[in-house]
Amino acid sequence: MSTATVVVVIIIFLWITQCLNVLREYERAVTFRLGRLLKTDKGPGLIFILWPIDKIIRVSLRVLVWDVPPQDIITRDNVSVKVSAVLFFRVLSAQKAIVELENYRYTIEQLSQTTLRTVLGEVELDDLLSQREKLNARLQTILDEQTEAWGIKVAQVQIKTVDLPQEMQRAMARQAEAERERRAKIINADGEFQASEKLAEAAVILAREPVTVTLRYLQTLAEIGTEKNTTIVFPIPVELLSMLVQKTGGAALPSSGGPPTK
Repeated sequence: MSTATVVVVIIIFLWITQCLNVLREYERAVTFRLGRLLKTDKGPGLIFILWPIDKIIRVSLRVLVWDVPPQDIITRDNVSVKVSAVLFFRVLSAQKAIVELENYRYTIEQLSQTTLRTVLGEVELDDLLSQREKLNARLQTILDEQTEAWGIKVAQVQIKTVDLPQEMQRAMARQAEAERERRAKIINADGEFQASEKLAEAAVILAREPVTVTLRYLQTLAEIGTEKNTTIVFPIPVELLSMLVQKTGGAALPSSGGPPTK
């Protein structure tokens, strides 16, 4: 075999190695032939191109995750907060992502930051803290509508953290404490109301049978006696005082400090 033949074989071998490319399952190759875009993406697996006439750009179709850095946002009620989020997106059309955008990832990152500031600036702080699921869905819808023409699908947007100023945190803590006190007072008042209703019902029953009052006194004495108390306070019924006054002809009852006076 002549030297020229060997050189030709080596050149052909090197050319074939440049023409053959292996793409992974999640990759597609956007091919440009003399600057013109070919209609069909290549891959996955072993693909053949006409090097150096053809140029390929590899595009991953996997879901990409990007952490949106903390953004300074002023809410609708003029509260300054820092909000960070996470964005999940993937390329559906490799040709659109490459042809329509210079750098599709950088474009998505910048778009997500501006959209986050715009959307969250239209809501109040309470909605930002309590309605995250609704805001996540709204952010995902807005981003997906804008990126659909670029062949990119925004799968999900999640608000990660909301950093509040120290003054606002203390104010919210005072508000929560006041709310708990309000609920405690309402519960206490409701308990007093229910107790008064039961006492009123008991008074009606006791009024029908006066002897039941005496039984209650005896029951109270029995309960006090079981606790081994040395002092027993026994209440005197008002009815008994009235009877004594009537029998004594209106005379004053004896006080605790001396004999009775007439």
